[in-house]
Amino acid sequence: MTFKRLEVGIALRLLGLLTLLYAAEQAGTHGKYGLLGLAVLGLSLAVGELARHLTRGTQALADFLLAVKYHDFSQHYNEAHPNRALRPMHAAFNQLSATFRQLGAERQAQFVYLQTVLQLIDTGIIAFDVSGRVESINESFKRTLELPYLKSMATLQKRLPVLYEAISQLPPGTSTVVKLAVGRKTIQLLLSATTFRLQGRAFTLVALKNVSHALDETETEAWQKLLRVMTHEIMNSVAPIASLADTLRRDLHRELAQPAALPRPGHHLLDEVAEGISIIQHRSEGLLRFAQVYRDFSTISAPVLTTVYVQELFNSIAGLMIAQLTAAGIELRTSVEPVSLCLQADCRLLEQVLINLVLNATYAVRQSSQPRIQLRAREGETGRVAIEVLDNGTGIPTEVLESIFIPFFTTRKGGTGIGLSLAKQIMHLHQGSIKVQSEPGQGAIFRLDF
Repeated sequence: MTFKRLEVGIALRLLGLLTLLYAAEQAGTHGKYGLLGLAVLGLSLAVGELARHLTRGTQALADFLLAVKYHDFSQHYNEAHPNRALRPMHAAFNQLSATFRQLGAERQAQFVYLQTVLQLIDTGIIAFDVSGRVESINESFKRTLELPYLKSMATLQKRLPVLYEAISQLPPGTSTVVKLAVGRKTIQLLLSATTFRLQGRAFTLVALKNVSHALDETETEAWQKLLRVMTHEIMNSVAPIASLADTLRRDLHRELAQPAALPRPGHHLLDEVAEGISIIQHRSEGLLRFAQVYRDFSTISAPVLTTVYVQELFNSIAGLMIAQLTAAGIELRTSVEPVSLCLQADCRLLEQVLINLVLNATYAVRQSSQPRIQLRAREGETGRVAIEVLDNGTGIPTEVLESIFIPFFTTRKGGTGIGLSLAKQIMHLHQGSIKVQSEPGQGAIFRLDF
């Protein structure tokens, strides 16, 4: 219909041009120069009108295509244009503009949705191009690595060279675990990488997740299974020995109570046998008690969470330990910020952890000239509570620092190697963690994060 109207318009204008040409020719032939001038003027106007008529649609199309190029779909075309031939075209332009606007709104909504999801997930996401310029990064990535901002991978190389090296050497489509020191804590990160192209540019996308807690839980669970098997076998094997030794010891004592039963050399021999049986019974019962301790470690009950005021907790610990510490000449300090600081925990289990850490610190500061232990608690920026046990003792050797939470491992004479393992398990049951920071000769800091 539009083309038919255009053709009719052109035909009428051409007919008008031919009419004016004929009139001009007749005026010139008869010497009517006034009419000739009017005819020429009419011809000029008719040619201009024909040109505008032919280019009006082309200009509207050019304007629309230019708007598409610059994503500007705010323009509205007059659907009641005086030129009826342009009305269908303007209506089509308006419909296309509305469609493009809707598509743009949907794409913007999808982008906002994706950004919201990326900000909420607890997996760190970073995307960067071949030059190292960071294109996108979410809050979890910055929060995990304690980076307020990151514009270039060169900055990451300066701040966290270990992580930068791991990302640089990570092939696309693979994963790896890297241990990293961030601030005052050590974390283990699971890294995964992939590559993609967007608008002709190549990007690398890296996802990282803090798996320290999950790996620690797996390790603790493995130790618990091992301890359950060991204690089961020890108790099943030793219990009959202890019972048999006790029976033999009672029988021998009963025989020895009858002086005429055996001559004197026989009594002496039986005395030695009774003494040996007593030793066997004593050591068997010691092994049973040892196995019982580790069985309790592997079957510790779930915490009963209540509101624990940290200042009251510290006062309770100080009341329990002050006599022992004073006798050893050790100063105990406590600090809570704010004073009303509280957390959700099992008070009984938490006291067990802190007492164990204070006892360890007591052993560590025994050679210090001014031995001092400090209990310190504070609330972090994210609202999480951190409790620290600090001492000015001998510190922990670097070569054993990563092994102190392993069951049975101990550097103290007479130690069982169970205290720190138990503390670690209790913190895991609280969905928290225990970390240590120490240098030989500089004391140690044990940090409980809830």
